[in-house]
Amino acid sequence: MATQQIPALPAPALPAPAASAVPRGTLCAALGVLSFSFSFPGTVWALDGFGPWSAIGVRGVLAALIAGTALLLTRAPLPARGDRPALAVVAGGCAVGFPLLTTLALQTSSTANSAIVIGALPMATAAFSAVLTRRRPSTVFWTAALTGGAAVIAFTLTQSHGKPTIAELYLFAALVVCAAGYAYGGRLSARMPGWRVIAWGVVLAAPVNLAVTLWALPHEPVHCTAKALAGMAYIAAVSQFGGFVVWYKGMGLIGVARASQLQLAQPLLTLMWAVLLLGEEIGAAVPLTAVVVLACIVVTQRARTS
Repeated sequence: MATQQIPALPAPALPAPAASAVPRGTLCAALGVLSFSFSFPGTVWALDGFGPWSAIGVRGVLAALIAGTALLLTRAPLPARGDRPALAVVAGGCAVGFPLLTTLALQTSSTANSAIVIGALPMATAAFSAVLTRRRPSTVFWTAALTGGAAVIAFTLTQSHGKPTIAELYLFAALVVCAAGYAYGGRLSARMPGWRVIAWGVVLAAPVNLAVTLWALPHEPVHCTAKALAGMAYIAAVSQFGGFVVWYKGMGLIGVARASQLQLAQPLLTLMWAVLLLGEEIGAAVPLTAVVVLACIVVTQRARTS
């Protein structure tokens, strides 16, 4: 007796990614860039009343209080054991290393000159991301990223007349540790809410920042001017925590490499704040650099990764 063949059922179709994911991710990353663009001017304001080591420690302690409160109120679970090494990189790079090194640099370097860090940061972040993952940005992506980064670096170097100083060494080190923190944190944000990534990173860095604060405050005079308090409030609440919430959210949605290229616009925004708020002077090359950078951003956002 012949057996009846049962037709195979078609495999269920995988759900397509939401059409709004990419624009939403781009918007979040762009808001993060806008937030970070005021970090250097905010730090300069904080240094108006705080010593460099006090500014480093206090901003970290205040950010940890905000982040810790958010984690407690939402009853956030402890990070998985496998995620803790990546969070340690986030803590060391974004919550300790970058604030420390850039604050030391800003003692002798202007805000405009210090923007060189941001000029190379997108490429460094994309490079770290390429090492961590198997996804490789296309040749078009890298060409546009290198062109934009070179344009920004060339522009910012003209601000210091091409003479590297100890501040540039601090900034180079800050570039490396921050790129690592961005790459590891962005990768982690694909499976953990972005705000938790930076919140746990800031909390992990709290003991170091508390120790720095307790040592620095008795040794450095503090003048609680309105400018210093406003700058400290910004770099603690936004630069150290709030900006990272939307930044890691954006990287989790559109990928680390693509989101990082939006930061090519950050030095130009920082320079704008330096002119408008700090009274620094910049040359006429700003419009030309802006056009080159914006064109590169458009290309990197449309380039595919393999």
